[in-house]
Amino acid sequence: MRSIEDYKEQIFDDIKNVNDYGEEFWYARDLQQVLDYKEWRNFKLVIGKAKIACDNSNNNVLEHFVDVNKMVMIGSNAEREIEDIMLSRYACYLIVQNGDPGKDIIALGQTYFAIKTRQQEMIEDYEQLSEEQKRLSIRNEIIAHNKSLAEAAEKAGVETPLDYGIFQNHGYMGLYGGLNAKAIHKKKELKKSQKILDHMGSTELAANLFRATQTDEKLRRDKIVGKDNANKTHYEVGRKVRETISELGGTMPEDLPTPGKSIKQITREQNQIEISEDSEC
Repeated sequence: MRSIEDYKEQIFDDIKNVNDYGEEFWYARDLQQVLDYKEWRNFKLVIGKAKIACDNSNNNVLEHFVDVNKMVMIGSNAEREIEDIMLSRYACYLIVQNGDPGKDIIALGQTYFAIKTRQQEMIEDYEQLSEEQKRLSIRNEIIAHNKSLAEAAEKAGVETPLDYGIFQNHGYMGLYGGLNAKAIHKKKELKKSQKILDHMGSTELAANLFRATQTDEKLRRDKIVGKDNANKTHYEVGRKVRETISELGGTMPEDLPTPGKSIKQITREQNQIEISEDSEC
């Protein structure tokens, strides 16, 4: 198995392809190599699980997993036809979610495809948005997912507002290297009344979105019971996201710059623009 140092941030972008319609896709054979699966037959088992997950999510499997054949060189200028699969970003996301958790690269793939897929779900032209628009999009996504996370935490035994505050602090401490909400407020020089998530850039928000969604899914999938276990789960997921950021060579969330404008300020400004535009109609 390769060392984690063998991988770079662009590894999944490097094997990405674009068709004649400008749509991104990945070849399964390329992804197999990146994810350190030696045997195609073993990787096809993972793909099979991903297809089932795709179907269970009410998505058209044939749209995300397209069977193709291609010619490859086998030496002495000879070629042989082999089977392959064209994968959508969502298909890749499902594959890494069903991959071997013991492989370091699987964790990197889960972060890459999960965040990119969330971004794509929010808006197809995400990369063309301004930083302020990205912040608004991800912040709104976090609001929705935090509701689901709160429900999952409550089912696990996190019942009172105090319990939930402690639960949230464990997630922050895992992601922020031991810093709880109060310490993050202090580091960002925020007032007590100001919400931490309203003063994050898009990169930091994306890390927190991944923390929230993955904790939500793990609490439900593993049927976590007891608030102590829920707190531990939130911390561990946050810590894993932090480790992945480090492995990718990214900046730790507590070291990312605090934007000059809050989400509330950006929202007010956009509302004023919309009101002005409506009055001109």
